[in-house]
Amino acid sequence: MSFSQKKTGDRLEMKGRAGDSLKRMSSITRKLHWASIRKQLGLFLGTDLLFFLLAVAGWCALQEASVLTSLSWNTHRALQISKSTGQAFYQVFSPEGELLLQVSFLEPLRILGMAAGGVLAMQVAGIVFSYFREDRKIRRILSPINEIALKADELSRLSFTEDKYQLIEEAIEHINPDQTAAEKPLSFGDRDLSGVEAAMNNLLLRMRDTYRQQARFVNDASHELRTPIAVIQGYANMLDRWGKTDEKILEEGISAIRNESDHMHHLVEQLLFLARGDSGKTSLSLQTVSLGELMQEIYEESFMIDESHIYRLSVPEEPLEVQADPALLKQAVRILTDNAAKYTQEGDEICLSAGRNEAGIPYLQVQDMGVGMAESEIPHIFDRFFRSDEVRGKEGTGLGLSIAKWIVDKHGGHFEILSRKNLGTRIRILL
Repeated sequence: MSFSQKKTGDRLEMKGRAGDSLKRMSSITRKLHWASIRKQLGLFLGTDLLFFLLAVAGWCALQEASVLTSLSWNTHRALQISKSTGQAFYQVFSPEGELLLQVSFLEPLRILGMAAGGVLAMQVAGIVFSYFREDRKIRRILSPINEIALKADELSRLSFTEDKYQLIEEAIEHINPDQTAAEKPLSFGDRDLSGVEAAMNNLLLRMRDTYRQQARFVNDASHELRTPIAVIQGYANMLDRWGKTDEKILEEGISAIRNESDHMHHLVEQLLFLARGDSGKTSLSLQTVSLGELMQEIYEESFMIDESHIYRLSVPEEPLEVQADPALLKQAVRILTDNAAKYTQEGDEICLSAGRNEAGIPYLQVQDMGVGMAESEIPHIFDRFFRSDEVRGKEGTGLGLSIAKWIVDKHGGHFEILSRKNLGTRIRILL
């Protein structure tokens, strides 16, 4: 077979597959369209029937009001159909059984039925006239899916010659690891391999970003652990030299070693929590949680253990419940509360609240009057070990908000943050 015959065969095969795909899409389009038509017809029939019944009830009420001058719930009403004449009458009787009103019901019923039928006919005509517009709309929505399917089928059937494989192998061998993220690690210089080149470059860039994040995480963790270890070693050496006989140095050394070991234990616990979360070993135990009661618990605990700040609580009177893991959700709010206390001056207020926003979404909120953050820092506050310049002198690990974000993400929630320097910060967890 010649090269031109092979290309012609490939084009015919591609056209055949495209035709089959279009047929499948047309079938899906018809199914979706008929489902939409059935839904619209059901809605129209239900609405028309409701208005028809309301119109019949209104006509009966008008007849009673015109003859009896008023409506009474004590009267008895009935619909009488004459078997001999086929006439239908609407009748109203007094509590004693006296006939107060009798009007022919057949003609008004026929008129109302014709009106309802006319309205339904116009609605059906509207559906018919909009058929082609809806058809184009559905096809437009489905067209990207069809294109993806065709591209996937094309890639799965793509056959490379030996020189193509050799070209890919040589490009991979000459990857430069020092290239920036804006540069393409791979360049084949072949138009037939442009799709493969783009896919592999995207994969390599994502792998490079992941590696850099892991490397930064390890470096930051090593730096955070190096400080308490150095302090513990320094005091241990000092105790070994002079602390055996000097009680003041002995007490100072023991206190410093205890504080640094507690700090290192807290840091390791946070690292283990994030590691278990990243590996999928931490699971949620969902149950019904009252957000008002949860914030009440945190308020009472904060009021007891922190006497240097003024705590305020605002929760709704009505029940506010969500499906959540109470222990993990409380841990996330406790992290926000501890941060608020850490960066707020003594005597200032910290407000804890729960409620619903304008869209009706439940939320938990912690608001302080602390140092605040610059707008440029807010996108990075959930990065591991990130600490702004203003708070680097404060005690902390830079992992608390990362843990809080992991917990909130697992609950399908998100954060809303409003912060101004020297005015304070408001962090809201929406669930």
